[in-house]
Order: sequence, then C-alpha cells, then structure tokens
Amino acid sequence: MRITALAFLLAALTALSAPAAAQEQERIVRGLSFDGNRALDDYTLATAIATTKSSGWASNPLVRWLGLGEKRYLNELELRRDVVRLILLYRQSGYMNAVVDTLVRRTPRDAFIAFRIHEGEPVRVVQLEVTGVEGVLHLAELRRALPLQVGDPFDRFLMQASADTIVERLRNTGYPYAEVLRNFDSEAGLLRADVHLEAVPGPRMRVGEVEIQGLADVDTGTVRRIMTLRPGNWYRQEDLYQSQRDLYGMGVFRSATVVLVDSLPPEPPGDSTVRVVIGVTEGSQHRIRFGLGYGSVECFRVQSGWSAHDFLGGARVLDLSARVAKLGGGAPTRTSGLNQLCNPFTGTWTVDTLNYTVGVALRQPAFLSRNHTASLSFFGERRSEFQVYTRHAIGGNAAVTLNARGPVAVTVGYGYSVGRTEALPGIYCSLFRLCDAQSQAFLSNRRQFGAITVTAVRNRVNNVLDPSTGSIGTGTLLHASRPVGSETPYEFNRGEIEYVRYHPIGRRTVFAWRVRGGTIVAQSINLSGQSVDYVPPDQRFYGGGPNSVRGYGRNELGPRVYVVQDTSDANVDPDATAAAGQKVFRAVDAAPTGGNTAVILNAELRVPSPVLPQRMRLGLFVDVGQVWERGDEVVTIGDIRVTPGAGVRFTTPLGPVRIDAAYNGYQAQQGPLLFQTDSIVRIRDAYPPIGSKRGFWSHIVWQFAVGHAF
Repeated sequence: MRITALAFLLAALTALSAPAAAQEQERIVRGLSFDGNRALDDYTLATAIATTKSSGWASNPLVRWLGLGEKRYLNELELRRDVVRLILLYRQSGYMNAVVDTLVRRTPRDAFIAFRIHEGEPVRVVQLEVTGVEGVLHLAELRRALPLQVGDPFDRFLMQASADTIVERLRNTGYPYAEVLRNFDSEAGLLRADVHLEAVPGPRMRVGEVEIQGLADVDTGTVRRIMTLRPGNWYRQEDLYQSQRDLYGMGVFRSATVVLVDSLPPEPPGDSTVRVVIGVTEGSQHRIRFGLGYGSVECFRVQSGWSAHDFLGGARVLDLSARVAKLGGGAPTRTSGLNQLCNPFTGTWTVDTLNYTVGVALRQPAFLSRNHTASLSFFGERRSEFQVYTRHAIGGNAAVTLNARGPVAVTVGYGYSVGRTEALPGIYCSLFRLCDAQSQAFLSNRRQFGAITVTAVRNRVNNVLDPSTGSIGTGTLLHASRPVGSETPYEFNRGEIEYVRYHPIGRRTVFAWRVRGGTIVAQSINLSGQSVDYVPPDQRFYGGGPNSVRGYGRNELGPRVYVVQDTSDANVDPDATAAAGQKVFRAVDAAPTGGNTAVILNAELRVPSPVLPQRMRLGLFVDVGQVWERGDEVVTIGDIRVTPGAGVRFTTPLGPVRIDAAYNGYQAQQGPLLFQTDSIVRIRDAYPPIGSKRGFWSHIVWQFAVGHAF
C-alpha cells in the first residue's frame, strides 16, 4: 500500500512538473553575459555551458519584434548544471577557489541571464620538470616551447598540450612509439603545483616496408615518387601527414590514409624498422569545370576548363582553360564608389570590350626531385587595365619551382610572347614626349617579348582566405633584353618585394600590415631624335584601388595625364575657375601613366562587429604610398600620400566581401593637360589647378571588393 501511494505521488509530481517545465521552456534567452571573469574570456565560458543566447536578430531589442532569428529557450535544470560546469572549467584551469553564481531576470516570455564569477587566486606552477629526453632533444629549447611554463596558473589543458608537444617532437625525430607520463602535486591551500613530465621515447626506428593498397589505374611507382615518405629514412610523423596531402594533391584519389601497421613497439631485440600502409580509393582522372561570375571592373565573366590528372603517368596534369570577361555594355565610369561597378545595362557593347584568355598547361609535380615542380604552358590573350592599356599577345611560359615544399620556394621561369600593347595617345605624349602618330604607332606595334623571371615566396600563414597569424614574403626579379628574346624597346629590369604580417589579438581580432615596393630600370632608346627610357604600360607600377592605397581610385595614385577635346567657354566650370583663378573644364578625361618606382604601406586592424559578430567584422586602416616616374620628377617623402579609413567585411563562402571608405584630404593629383583633336597640343603642365573647388564628400573614396586588401 505504501509503495502504491509513493508511486502515485511520484506520478503526480511528474505530471505537475511537466507543465512547469514546458512553461520554463517558453522563456526565450534574450541576454547572456559574464561578470567578473578575467582569466577566461566570454567566448570560452559560453562554449562550456549548455545555455545559449538567441541569435542577434532575436535578442536585439531594436529588431526582435520582427520575430526573426533563431530563438533559444531557457532550461532551468541545465542552467543549474551550467554553474557546476563553469566551476569545473575554472578548476581545470588552475582556479581552485572560483565561485560562480547566477542573476536571472525573468519575464513571462523572456529571460536575461548573468553569470557572476569570483575567480580568486590561481594555483601556480612552481616547478616544471621534464625528464627522459636527455640526449634526444635539446632540453632548454623544448622547455621554452611548452605551452605550460613556471609561474603560469596550473592549467590541466596546458599540461596535456605540453605532453603532446613532447610526443610530437619525439615522433618527428625517429621515435614512433613515444609517450609522455604526466604527474603533478597540487596544494590548493598553498596555491602551488609541481608538475613532472616523463618522456618514454621507446626505440628509434626507420621507415621499412611501405605497402600501397587500392591502386587500379595509377602506377605504384608514381605514388612512391610523389609521396614524402621514404624507406630507410628516420621515422617522422609529419612525413605521414605530408604524404597524405601529396596523394590528395594528385587529384585522382577520393580518399587516402597513411598509417603504421603495428600499434605497439617491437620487443627487444626486435626489428628496427616500422611498416607503413597507404590505402587509397581512386576517383575520376578527368574533370570538367565551369564558372560564371560578376566583377566590379570585368563585368560578367565566364570560364571553363578540362583537366586530365595523371596524364600519361607520372602524376602529370594537363589542363585546358578558357576565360572571357567584360561581357557587358557598360564599362565603369569612375574608379571608386558605386561608379566603379560595371553596369551591363548601359552603354554600347562591342566585341572590342572583351577580355579573353585561352591556354593549355602541363604541370609535373615531381621534376628531377620530389621537392621540385615544373610547368609548361601556351596561351593567347587580350587583357586590359581600366583607362590604362590593352594587351594582345600569344606565347608560352616554362617554369621550374625549386624547393616547392620547403620554407622558401624559388621559381625560375622564362616567358616568350608576340603581341602589342596599346595605350591612350595622351599617355605616350605626356610620359615620353612622343606626341606624333608615327612614334606612338612604333611603340604600339606588334613585337617579341622575352623575359626571365625569378620569384621567391615564403608563405607561413594559417589560412589562405582569411589569415590571422603568420607572414608572407615575396620577391620578384624580371629581366627582358635582346639576348633573351626581346625586341627594342622591350628591354628593362624590374624588381618588386612584398612582405605581409598578421598578428592575432585575442580570439578574433587581427592586426595586419604590409610593405610593398618596386623599381624598374629601362634601356634608353633613341626615338624621334630624343632619348626615351621606355617601359611597356603593362609592366609599369600603378597605385590606388581596393587592394592598394584605398584613398585613391583604381590606378589613380601617381602620375596622370588629362585630355580635353573641348576648350570653349561652354565647357568651363565658372565656380571652379573663380576659386582657382584658372580655367577648370567640365569634360576632361584623366588617365594614369604609371611609374617606374612605387612604395605602398598598409596597416589594418580587423575586429568583430558588435552586431552579428560571426558574420561581420569591422576594419580600421591607414594606407600610405606613392608612385613616381624616377628621372622625370624628384622623389621626395613629401609626395607620400596617407589615407585613413574604415570598412565592413561580410563573411561568405568565397571569402570576405569588403566595403571600405577612405578619407583623401589631398588635392587631385596634378598632371599635364593635353588638347586632342586631329593632333595633340600640350596646354598646361599642371592640371587641375591648386585650389579647385571640392566638397567634403568628394574627399571620401568608397571601395568594393571580395577578399581582404592583403
């Protein structure tokens, strides 16, 4: 009878608690915060508990009335458990005396939760002893590399990470079965801990038999030649990972695994080698790709290609590609702001606006050595740079990349093409003082262009699309002359260097900076009775744009030329003329001429946005730079332009979509003013005149792009 009554009471309590629980579930978590935490940030604490805040649209008081966003509900039982979870997390992090309380404000439908934390003083590591690596690893260097150091709070996670660091170094030094035993003595009352990490290296072994399983069409010798793992070498765990990446890089395997056969070390006196099994699953060796897109300058573009992997064996890749861009009727009218976006529904579209590239390339991933790669390609192209030049050419390139898998990859290449580069007549007249049609036609004639290029790259970033730590260094040298296949006037030397560095600040904030510079030394030629240092427009330096100095439109930084075709009073701006004292024309075409010397400096701070921080970030930046024509003008520090600004980055699968606004407080870049009808006449050496009227908003330059500026 008592059992029946007890069962009835439990059933009644369960029935009564169910509606209460349901009522609790109706409360939406509108706010979740942490107070008093210093050692652990809000993000770490939020990931350790079950209670989560509703999305930004559902929790922001200004927009939540719309009913949008994902709503997350309060569970009272899990909330009480979250207190225990946070206490355990703090104890694992070395804060044994941490106290956690909750402050919950409830309404009939909403809940606002605050975790109030008193961390207290941590237990600190007084002694950290590492044994078992004597004669195997450099002890002093190893101790400096451990995540846990003497004087740090006794964090169990960092102790495990330190043990993993020792294991990783041992397994990359020839000890495949290395382990680390962890021991510690913690006194919470004295706030001290002694940590002992004892390494058990096991036998040092070499790679023995490497068995490959799953091959059908791919040759075994090709796989052995490509992979980093080599029989007879000392065992390195990193070689297993790299070999797996090598196999995926061939493009013919859907899956690839590289593992040790035996999980336990051999009993002494045992074999001194380890067996490795490589398991692969082959996929299709032929692939077709197709893409359609839209660009701010290139308008609509289409590209396609066909690839044959393991072409004729040897892991070669044969690639056929075609790309057509600027499919639209409206070219950009300006180089910044909304007018920099191509509008395909305005203007008159002609075939002459098209840019295209067709090519065939053969790539060999293991050339002479597994560390070197080679490529051979042939192409035909028509490409143009907005308001600068148009290049028509057919040719080929051959390149060898040395030490492709090392810290610094060096590529030596040779390119040969036959084509011509066209530019506006005003550019030739302003830059080279060649205003007659005969001289300009000579410079734009079809001719041979051969060049040797040497490029060195050191890439140490953690992410290609959105790096947050590491650096990239690039240096390029180009030599073009008659001995290597170039015709006059395509004879010059060009050098360029670039260094980018990323510094993480906290969990999601990044400070990035870049230094970029280059110079060109040209061969002087005699043309129309004068000596000219000619560099083709497509090889000159240009500045300004979304990936350069953002206070200037695309290619607008540096030397420019202004061309007017109407000098009548009807084309004069009376307001600007009155302010400057000289004529300022309404309809003037401006074109960048580029330079032979350039310096670009960028610094940017990228921080999470207070609204939708997972999808949006803010950027504060300062861009510094200038482009000069060395020899034609004096290079001075006073010519440097500094443009600060801010922007927004939206996260997408293609990378961050970026909108930047930069402030340019300088007068418009001056250049010669030319009057062009049937011939070209130089009207003025400096245009527009200083003091020309400009409004405040004309100093703000908007930039739109996909991807980070650097």
